[in-house]
Amino acid sequence: MSEPVLHSWNGGVLEITLNRPDRLNSFNDDMHVALAECFDMARDDARCRAVLLTGAGRGFCAGQDLSARDPAKMDGPPDLGDTLTRFYNPLIRRIRTLEKPIVCAVNGVAAGAGANLALACDIVLAARSAKFIQSFSRVGLIPDAGGSWMLPRLIGEARAKAIAMTAEPVTAERAEHWGMIWKTYDDAELMDEARALAARLAVGPTFGLGLMKDLIQAAAGQELDPHLDLEAETQREAGFSADYAEGVRAFLEKREPKFEGSK
Repeated sequence: MSEPVLHSWNGGVLEITLNRPDRLNSFNDDMHVALAECFDMARDDARCRAVLLTGAGRGFCAGQDLSARDPAKMDGPPDLGDTLTRFYNPLIRRIRTLEKPIVCAVNGVAAGAGANLALACDIVLAARSAKFIQSFSRVGLIPDAGGSWMLPRLIGEARAKAIAMTAEPVTAERAEHWGMIWKTYDDAELMDEARALAARLAVGPTFGLGLMKDLIQAAAGQELDPHLDLEAETQREAGFSADYAEGVRAFLEKREPKFEGSK
């Protein structure tokens, strides 16, 4: 039996691959556990300066494996709130609080929680053949894995309601046009572009990038005045870092900086 999630190192990049291609990388409990372990590794291993997340085979992630949550095969209706509390919510929190940049390469269909897993990442690239589908309404559910929070912030309430209620697929090019993702590439180019971006981020000032991530994510829930104060405190922390000192030295010496991702 193959591992449900694979990981490998490419310099300072931890590449994580969802690996249930026969099920379009849909989630079961084993995949949740393995993916959580990978993100804990990204958090704790000093080698990791950036993460690249993708899927094996022809799809990125089809969301929850419904065969594992079929009421007809259970003693009663499944407690999907428990599934979110134990698995999906901690996963999204791991992604959003990881103080390292996460690039997501969506190589095919991203449906349900799989779509929202991708959207939780920092920079999302997609193959031209990819589609994002909020498929929850097809089975009488609501967008989860952070979808109901992220979608209106990314694309506005009107579009968020429409794609959630109709489950209409959103092409990669439309997702880029709407600001749901960053860029679309031809299928054959996607992984080269994603690896190049992740490698570029990994040699950057990753301490500052982590602060930047936190600050931008905090902005959605703050008024301007307290956010300006938070900017000042965060910039103070960034200015004390070794990366800032190296960046200034490199600028003045007219050379490329050698960041270590350190305070």
